[in-house]
Amino acid sequence: MGLLRRTPWFYAIVGTALALGFAGCITGFILFGHSWFQLLIAGALGILFTQVAFLGHEAAHRQILSSGPGNDRLARLLANGVVGMSYSWWTTKHTRHHANPNKVGKDPDIEIDTISFLDEDAASARGLRRWITKRQGWLFFPLLTLEGLNLHALAFRHLASREKVKGRWIEISLLVLRFSIFVVPVFVFLPIGMAFAFAGVQLAVFGVYMGASFAPNHKGMAIIAPDAKLDFFSKQVRTSRNIRGGWWATWLMGGLNYQVEHHLFPNMPRPYLSHARTIVREQCATLGVPYVETSLGRSYAIVIDYLNRVGLAARDPFDCPMVATYRRV
Repeated sequence: MGLLRRTPWFYAIVGTALALGFAGCITGFILFGHSWFQLLIAGALGILFTQVAFLGHEAAHRQILSSGPGNDRLARLLANGVVGMSYSWWTTKHTRHHANPNKVGKDPDIEIDTISFLDEDAASARGLRRWITKRQGWLFFPLLTLEGLNLHALAFRHLASREKVKGRWIEISLLVLRFSIFVVPVFVFLPIGMAFAFAGVQLAVFGVYMGASFAPNHKGMAIIAPDAKLDFFSKQVRTSRNIRGGWWATWLMGGLNYQVEHHLFPNMPRPYLSHARTIVREQCATLGVPYVETSLGRSYAIVIDYLNRVGLAARDPFDCPMVATYRRV
């Protein structure tokens, strides 16, 4: 897979910590037996899978190993074989996002889904999705409890589709192996009710942690119109938001706290992003480009407020008690 690039100590530490974490979970799973303390193991696994997803993200960006093919193999192993996501699905989606963050019609991360990120999508919502859209800011984090299950389902749906998928059978084999190792034993060795609770907690923690790490990066930042023309620097900086916190935020969010620098230098390994921040801030001041950085808590408040404002488009402008009364007459 090639030699570790420039920061072998860092990724060696991360890899060792994750390996010890999984070993601890396996040991705890065996020792706890038919105890509801197993849910602690489930929560820990949700955190570990997210941390592995961060490493997969870095490998896909060619940040870990010295060779491109080596990074691809590592990313596919981590994504499919450990996390349970499809590497090919994610890279296609993520490449489009990096090329045009927050640009209407180009960025898949703001396309219509259960959550609406654009006013026109919110206005088109009907049925259950309309009900959700009206309250989507407040429902955002509760809905993230389902994101882990959604990512697994998307992986299998993508690999079962008729579109061309590079390494389809390798990815399918890794997914089957992954679920055989991480899911089957839960239902074999635990009572059925406890097994479902274990799976539910693990998926919920994984989904919330993943969503809470990626959401602050772009949601609530500038939206670029389909016909707008921006230079690379302005486009990447104006649509990205950094999270303050230093080393603890970097560990917690897998380097995604330096989102501005990551978008400007997508191949830069995690340990160097903090150094690039100083240079980027100076360049932004020189060019008059706003550089946005806030606390993690404040970023969540911004995301919730933004989603609620977008959700207003799903509400009937004539919804008021008096009008509702006359409509019922």
